[in-house]
Amino acid sequence: MATVEVKNLDGQKVRELEVSDKVLAAKPNFSLMWGATKQYLASQRRGTHKTKSRGEVSGGGKKPWRQKGTGRARVGSTRSSLWRHGSIAHGPMPRDYSYKLPKNMLLGALRSALAARYQENQLTVVDELNPAEPKTKAFAGTLKKLEADKTVLIVNDAGNRNLELASRNIPGCDLVRHHQVHPYQVLSHRRLVISEGALKRLEERLR
Repeated sequence: MATVEVKNLDGQKVRELEVSDKVLAAKPNFSLMWGATKQYLASQRRGTHKTKSRGEVSGGGKKPWRQKGTGRARVGSTRSSLWRHGSIAHGPMPRDYSYKLPKNMLLGALRSALAARYQENQLTVVDELNPAEPKTKAFAGTLKKLEADKTVLIVNDAGNRNLELASRNIPGCDLVRHHQVHPYQVLSHRRLVISEGALKRLEERLR
């Protein structure tokens, strides 16, 4: 069993918590993490790129010159993709780039991401993420005590309005519930701060 320190919001050690080796002590699988990252970023693409086809370009209704007898190539419209101000041949059209990964692959990537943060000493477990007041300055001081004053992902097991209001204006700080966390979010933040309850729920999910 892997052992992690549980701290309070003042950065003081409260107790130690044992977590399954399958969750934190496993060897990170970089292939799974890369696949999950690629899937997440693809799903964020809006896919609204668009070029005009020949039928959508304004103008070009009149045939430029007669079919025969001019010595020039036959042309039916000045909006052909061969012409300046014409259409785009085989250009991009709106599409959905998102795709799904197999459930076990996604869970394996999350397991690897958590293990990577733990083995890099970038994982902080807090007994309760429950600020007394929704003050950004006070919560920024709390993150500094937890040595998480750079980019940090906060994972909580329950909704907390004070926590949402206190953390949303801190640059590089993102808040997510335990059932919504994605491997990319863990990997894209330098520090991971997770509540004890959220870690236990993730442990049950990832065993």
